[in-house]
Amino acid sequence: MTDSAASTLEVPFWFDPLCPWAWITSRWLLEVEQVRAVKADWRIMSLAYLNLVQRNGEGLSPEYRQLMERAWGNVRVCAAAADRHGPGVLGPLYTAIGIRLHNQRRREDPTIITDALAEVGLTPSLANVATTTEFDALVIASHREAFDAVGLDVGTPILRIAETTLFGPVVTPCPRGEAAGRLWDGLVLIAQTDGFFELKRSRDRKASFQ
Repeated sequence: MTDSAASTLEVPFWFDPLCPWAWITSRWLLEVEQVRAVKADWRIMSLAYLNLVQRNGEGLSPEYRQLMERAWGNVRVCAAAADRHGPGVLGPLYTAIGIRLHNQRRREDPTIITDALAEVGLTPSLANVATTTEFDALVIASHREAFDAVGLDVGTPILRIAETTLFGPVVTPCPRGEAAGRLWDGLVLIAQTDGFFELKRSRDRKASFQ
């Protein structure tokens, strides 16, 4: 292993493909990889499990509850892909699904998952697990690794810097180049501050996928 590889910090990043804010943050983390010694370690969480099970569906509108029921499918397919082909497939698969969901705005398109699987060289039949519970135990285990550390009063994105697990950053549009690196530097300082819990302001714009 080279000195450079040895000094690269692996950053666990938990995502549900459905979340637009996690999508933007994930693209930011890829930008950070280009300007800092950082490597994303892609992991799955489940908005459906968080909202329907851990939060007992409290306060959900009928429309959002229906969205959460459908949200199981994406993470189940990601879990199956990682189980059968290794965790290294999660990054490319997340990108393929996320582009279709967010950049191309194809949320209602039933071919999203099969198209994404084909793009990354996986058999489209993996999409069949979207409606089964076969891989739910893997989804929940990965999810709980994050939320047991960060708590249930947050959502996604979630990442871990060294031993500190954090919700965020929530940002739009995605910072690029050195701007992405500076945001990372600030987040590292926050993560190193014992007892730091929250820094927030109300969002006044919609998610931008530029």
